[in-house]
Amino acid sequence: MCKKPKILLIYTGGTIGMIKDSETGSLHNFNFNDLLEYIPELNLLDCFISTHSFKSPIDSSNMKPMHWVKIATIIEENYQKYDGFVILHGSDTMSYTASALSFMFENLSKPVIFTGSQLPIGDLRTDAKENLITSIQIASLCKNGEPIIKEVGLYFEYKLYRANRTTKINAEHFEAFDSLNYPPLIISGVKLSVNHQALLKPNSEKKLIVRKNLESNILLVKMFPGIEEATINHLFSFSDLKGLVLETYGSGNITNEKWFVKAITKLIERGIPIINVTQCSGGSVDMDIYRTNIQYRKLGIISGKDITTESALAKLMYLLGQNISANKFKTTYETSLRGEMK
Repeated sequence: MCKKPKILLIYTGGTIGMIKDSETGSLHNFNFNDLLEYIPELNLLDCFISTHSFKSPIDSSNMKPMHWVKIATIIEENYQKYDGFVILHGSDTMSYTASALSFMFENLSKPVIFTGSQLPIGDLRTDAKENLITSIQIASLCKNGEPIIKEVGLYFEYKLYRANRTTKINAEHFEAFDSLNYPPLIISGVKLSVNHQALLKPNSEKKLIVRKNLESNILLVKMFPGIEEATINHLFSFSDLKGLVLETYGSGNITNEKWFVKAITKLIERGIPIINVTQCSGGSVDMDIYRTNIQYRKLGIISGKDITTESALAKLMYLLGQNISANKFKTTYETSLRGEMK
């Protein structure tokens, strides 16, 4: 294993796989079988590269859990054939997909690296080439015959992050992603600087299990001053609702107006898990600081701690799909499963 690593490159869609028509100026997807034509530098990498493309590339705005399952299945079917996987994906929803894959892969012991770009691969100033080349290099990293990265990562603009810790922070800059509550796993400079202490260290002896049951009948509600009782009651009355993520203020603060407490209580009585995550880019929910938070904690609201919203949603979909008993759900959610929270 890893003498000359075999890497599978999976193209799902997104800007990174587009080139500009010289006559019309319009963008269109290119054939990834011709990858070396556009990036001849890949010939210099000390690994074997194979490609697999979605027949119909998906704009990341249209990415759904069914597509997450498709990506997971491709990796599952090729897991024994390859030493690492690089997934090319549109940047807008990359953190959602990458977070979901991190939960779906139990006992993952090989690198699964997501990357993309802000400019098409054929653009003169593109960031696609560096992101792609370095992602493949990272997926190829080995020590003592074992991959160095054994988790789902997201690489963008000289940094590899733990995927389920990332958020897209900028629509225009090349440095499009950040991980405010967890340090980069690798920083790309003259050399690849690996933060070994930050890496997940799974038991490589355990067999990979791919969990494909995801529950998408969930709701994300961002709290704001002036949110109305009628709005909340309408949203919460959805009969098929299975879970709720609340984006709250600061360290997890929520209004304690009687009508809102009543609405939350009704959901909890229906057995619907409610996850408290902060609207802040960094920091953590702490439900033991303020009296209002303590009240909600006693009602049974689950603390998302320092999890990102993207990861909170993915984790909720994943755990709801595992049919965990109600009395174990809170404890399980508040436990770090893939390094997604403290």
